[in-house]
Amino acid sequence: MTGITAPPPQNSNTISKTNPDEIAAVESNQTELKKAPVITTDTVTETEAVPFESKTVESASVNKGTTTITTQGVNGVKTRTFTVTYEDGKESKRELTNEEITRQPIAQVTTVGTKVAAAPKPKPVAQTNCDSNYSGACVPIASDVDCAGGSGNGPAYVSGPVTVVGSDIYGLDRDGNGVGCE
Repeated sequence: MTGITAPPPQNSNTISKTNPDEIAAVESNQTELKKAPVITTDTVTETEAVPFESKTVESASVNKGTTTITTQGVNGVKTRTFTVTYEDGKESKRELTNEEITRQPIAQVTTVGTKVAAAPKPKPVAQTNCDSNYSGACVPIASDVDCAGGSGNGPAYVSGPVTVVGSDIYGLDRDGNGVGCE
């Protein structure tokens, strides 16, 4: 047999160059294989601040009108975990998988005083008209001084007791023990 050439064997990968539809179908399949996206996933953790609350308390042990921060507030932390899907390196989907408060906030406490301060005790008024022979009470300087509530006739009186530190010129210490108007 000379002059006759057998056709090449046909297999599924052999394309007849005479059928343009077959060529287009193969090229389309190859393009689809090239365009299949690369899909990856990753776990991403994000945190955010949880604002602290503010509280005001009254205290009877702090003077009225006084305000102080007795506990400084601190923000808490919320942690969120996501599963992120990427197609060809670009994020395409994000799912929240866990959310929790990982640090509780601490409330800020402000103390307001309610204590009413007692009226200050009056300072003793310096008595310039007091006899320096006596102490403990002001014995006025006069022509005669008697114990208040006693039988004397004045013209001046003193409420006792008074200590005699010098001469008992008014006779207030009748029993001589150093203390008059007892």
